[in-house]
Amino acid sequence: MKNLDNTYFRVLYITCPNMNDAENIARILVDNRIAACINIVPNIKSIYTWQDKVEESNEVLLIIKTVEDNLEKLEEVVKKYHPYTVPEIISWNIKSGNVEYLKWMTEVTNVSV
Repeated sequence: MKNLDNTYFRVLYITCPNMNDAENIARILVDNRIAACINIVPNIKSIYTWQDKVEESNEVLLIIKTVEDNLEKLEEVVKKYHPYTVPEIISWNIKSGNVEYLKWMTEVTNVSV
């Protein structure tokens, strides 16, 4: 594993209300080379406050791997296709990783859209 000195590689965490929305957003992001890979994790439970009321929802989690250059476009796409008024879009820096995987991420996320 290689430690990275920059914040170029990212993992994002986005929740969706159902599998159809999750798959639709994932396909758009990968088809347009905005994300390298997206894991879809079904059946998560979220507890949160919305409009002054505690809510509980079954959701689907997207774990998205991408590069810094694509964050703005990724957020734009998610906001366009996500049914929530305020979609959860959270990003972490990847501080270390398999060099070959990180190189592949760079190759497959060359966005010119």
